[in-house]
Amino acid sequence: MSEVDGGRPSFDLVSQPWLLAHRLDGSTCELSLLEVFTEAHRLRGLAGDVSTQVFAVTRLLLAILHRAVDGPRDRDAWRALWRAEELPVEAVRAYLDKYRDRFDLLHPVTPFFQVAGLRTAKGEVTEVARLVADVPNNHKFFSSRQGEVALGFGEAARWLVHCHAYDPSGIKSGAQDDERVKGGKGYPIGTGWCGYLGGVLPEGATLRETLLLNLLPHNQHPGYQPALDLPVWERAPDSGGEREAGQPIATGPIDLFTWQSRRLRLVVDGEAVTAVLICNGDRITPQNKHPVETHSGWRRSKPQETKLRIPTVYMPLEHRPERMIWRGLDAMLPTAPAQTTQRAEAAARLRPTVLEWISELTTNRVVPKDLMLRVRVFGMTYGPQSSTTTEIIDDALALRTVLLGSDATDLTGAVLSSVTAAESAARALGSLGADLAIAAGQAGLDKGTAARTRALESAYAVLDPLFREWIATLAAGTDPLDCQFGWQRTVRHHIARLGETMVAAAPPSAWTGHVDSGTKRLVTSVHADGWFRRGLREALPYAHPTIEQDEDVSAATTSAHDHR
Repeated sequence: MSEVDGGRPSFDLVSQPWLLAHRLDGSTCELSLLEVFTEAHRLRGLAGDVSTQVFAVTRLLLAILHRAVDGPRDRDAWRALWRAEELPVEAVRAYLDKYRDRFDLLHPVTPFFQVAGLRTAKGEVTEVARLVADVPNNHKFFSSRQGEVALGFGEAARWLVHCHAYDPSGIKSGAQDDERVKGGKGYPIGTGWCGYLGGVLPEGATLRETLLLNLLPHNQHPGYQPALDLPVWERAPDSGGEREAGQPIATGPIDLFTWQSRRLRLVVDGEAVTAVLICNGDRITPQNKHPVETHSGWRRSKPQETKLRIPTVYMPLEHRPERMIWRGLDAMLPTAPAQTTQRAEAAARLRPTVLEWISELTTNRVVPKDLMLRVRVFGMTYGPQSSTTTEIIDDALALRTVLLGSDATDLTGAVLSSVTAAESAARALGSLGADLAIAAGQAGLDKGTAARTRALESAYAVLDPLFREWIATLAAGTDPLDCQFGWQRTVRHHIARLGETMVAAAPPSAWTGHVDSGTKRLVTSVHADGWFRRGLREALPYAHPTIEQDEDVSAATTSAHDHR
């Protein structure tokens, strides 16, 4: 903290360190806003107290960079930024200087991402712990100062950005000048904006590359009006109520990057933040925000179309915590265009706009086809009524940009077929687990569901690192058929070995078998093994084994049973 204007306290985010980042050597540092932009080509990327902070803070940096360069306006302007060794630091410096007061965490009139003078009718505040994402793994983010829970200014600033992005829904403190407040309470308006999204963030080799790859030109948004798409610090300061009468309408990506989902005020005691006031902010609903939200995939929702009586409604495509990123590649990679008719249906899914942009860059040779990226996904899941957080999602997949281009659909089709093959093989192992449980008389009332789940988990635990390694090898010159042959052989080798181990470990009672209560047929370990092999052959046609190989494995399995 420093002092300005005759001694008032100040924490200037432009010059004071508060952003966590990884250097190229792997070390972690804390930098100011200006330092992050200056050092971006020497940084691996951002870090955070939780991974979702990275997503929220990256979007904040993008809002600054967009406004600092007044664009970029088109692909040529973007290309010039990409070819430069460093970000346009002088433009960023001039921009941040212009709005410097709005980046002061402790400013008496325009505190960063807060409302000065925000209060409830009774003047209540809450413990600063309310600002921190209440994730269930009991991370300890607080430092103790004189026995009280408190946050330093840097970490408080990070959590402030995160709160606007991911704060759970539920009842909030009622701001005194918010007309929506009833009985002193702010009733639920939904989570922070990013809480609705299945966040997708392509990352380059450095933070500089990451920011530029996510910096979409104005002409990528049909009808875009840059003069209307403003970050919060370029608007008049918010009051305790909504920005506009009725629900505010998002004017563009920059507006969403800094969307003020809450009205906040930090309470400072000396060198620390010791309390916070969190009230409802600008309500936003997720339907059909795909023209302005660049970092999420979208799914068509028939129930929403019926409810809203609108022909086409798209909702954010959320990530599932239990599903590895590569199993959702069908929502990220381009596919061959389907034949259209005069009454063609709206697409069932839409790719994130940022991936469409990288596809355009790749197809038009603006970036190399073999540029290695990490496609990183972020998300947060919530409990009942979205009033608590339950899980944070963070996964990443390294791949080359050729897979995002629209002119390599044969190769991307091979990748998607390979995902399907892997999932089918995993299901075959899951069925083996269930059948062996039935054969041993251990299926119970769940009819082998628990055994199936355990087998599926074993399959994906083996396949996950293998797929990540395999897809990273695919390049512009890769033959689509050859790569499928190689992948399916790999899958067969590992899944077949898991199956052999499971059959060999089955108890003696599985050899004689039991009757399946559902199908009324006898199930033995021999039956289960045969069905499993047939399932693998169907799942992995390019790795179809010879009859001799099947007989060798079958003989080995029989021998294992004979030795019991």
